[in-house]
Amino acid sequence: MTELETLYTKIITCESCGLCKTRTHAVPGEGAENAEIMFVGEGPGFHEDQQGRPFVGAAGKFLEELLGSINLTRSDVYICNVVKCRPPGNRDPMPEEVDACRPYLLRQIELIDPTLIVTLGRFSLSWFFPRDSIGKVRGSLRQMGGRHYYHVYHPAAALHNGNLRQVILDDFAKIPLTLEKIREGQPVAAAAPASVEQGRLF
Repeated sequence: MTELETLYTKIITCESCGLCKTRTHAVPGEGAENAEIMFVGEGPGFHEDQQGRPFVGAAGKFLEELLGSINLTRSDVYICNVVKCRPPGNRDPMPEEVDACRPYLLRQIELIDPTLIVTLGRFSLSWFFPRDSIGKVRGSLRQMGGRHYYHVYHPAAALHNGNLRQVILDDFAKIPLTLEKIREGQPVAAAAPASVEQGRLF
């Protein structure tokens, strides 16, 4: 069993917050263990909770379309969420639920060690950069703590606001060049330090 699989077992059996009582399945994450790009969303929805896989509903279909637009598939990248269990009724995750899952995401980042972390939506953005607004930083590449971050609206946003569909497509279109910029060691804007407590690593 790999270290990532061991982590999945911890997530699937986790009882660190109340979401364990209402979930059908925890949703650890999936994708290439050596992925260059890690996509971090908010949390599982109805279909993800049923299947135990991230981004398999309508937003997931759009994410697959977005990946295809830059010649990638799900198996080329790593996909996970800030919280690993579905909040009832798809409500926003509570701070204590986000905190309960914090060590899991920290460990996933450590194990995957991606070249680029793409935050999907405001909850993912605020996990890394608590003071920032997605509307202001979307489509931008920043560096913090030795890692590179690129910010995009959540694919679900396009399902609620059709005007955002092209915005998201345009932001995704920049990802290949963004990766190239990182690989070549070109200067990247440094973000202000985030007030994210590191928590305990497994």
